[in-house]
Amino acid sequence: MTFLPYILIGVALTLVAVFMQRRYVSFWAQNPDDYADHGPQFNIREHLNGPITCEGIIYGPMGRVTSRFTAHFEASWDGNVGTMKEVFHYDSGNVQNREWKLTLGNDGAIKAEAPDVIGAGSGQQKGSAVLLNYRIKLSDEAGGHVLDTTDWMYLMSNGSIMNRSQFRKFGIKVAELVATMRPADQGAKAYAGE
Repeated sequence: MTFLPYILIGVALTLVAVFMQRRYVSFWAQNPDDYADHGPQFNIREHLNGPITCEGIIYGPMGRVTSRFTAHFEASWDGNVGTMKEVFHYDSGNVQNREWKLTLGNDGAIKAEAPDVIGAGSGQQKGSAVLLNYRIKLSDEAGGHVLDTTDWMYLMSNGSIMNRSQFRKFGIKVAELVATMRPADQGAKAYAGE
């Protein structure tokens, strides 16, 4: 019985350490204000517009690459409302079609809707970054799970966008995505050596 206080103290210290790590030094610790004055200004109506080429990888819960993909997006805007159609080609041979409806507020707030998103996602455009949070329902082929998603996009000085997303279930990270996006003509120029 004399060990019980030590066990309780150990559990309490572990919980505090996990909270501090998540709050101050992890992927979740980022805040849109962190990017307000850094790098080029990310304007989603400009930088997520027209034909976009994307390629990326998905990591599983053990940190190993589980999937690779290339994608083509077509985005257009009518004032502060944008539509982005996406076609993903996975290394498994599967093809996925998705469509986002993005609504941009005058303060940089973003409302994000898609057929596989539960409710509406929310986010913020600030400085060189965009944050989106949403709950996504995976396809039946992928298990049909509902995952909490934190999606960060960072604008690079050449106009490319680096995307990093984490997917969690019950607070536990089950997947991570890292991708690049760029105007489709920029990719063609890069391959041509321009």
